Amino acid sequence: MAFSLDELTRKAKTVAAVAVDKAKDAADLTRLNVSIAGEQKEIDKNYRTIGEWYVSEYEGEIPDAVRDLVDAVSASKAKIAEMEAQKSALKEDGVVVEAAEPAPAQRTCHICGAVSDSRFCPQCGAPMGDN
Repeated sequence: MAFSLDELTRKAKTVAAVAVDKAKDAADLTRLNVSIAGEQKEIDKNYRTIGEWYVSEYEGEIPDAVRDLVDAVSASKAKIAEMEAQKSALKEDGVVVEAAEPAPAQRTCHICGAVSDSRFCPQCGAPMGDN
């Protein structure tokens, strides 16, 4: 069974075309995943805003169906306040711990907030851009 150079070239072009199509499909899939993650983040932000408004507006009239959730949020806020007080006490005692700033070359992902020096986010795959 002899292969000609033309036949080998034709098969190589066919394989290359399939690889290009698969790479385009992968890029499209990644772009869609990033878009979906961005929209999901917007939904979560809007739900959070609705919830905060609802709790502040109807503070004394919270239905039993969501009372446990509101109580859990209140407990978390109390824990945060306690930890903030502990931080203040540590700062007054001379213990100063500052958050490490990202290196100048690092960027923050506009989708998920991850910090990286790469061109694409290591968490969600979004292009990091020039922010």
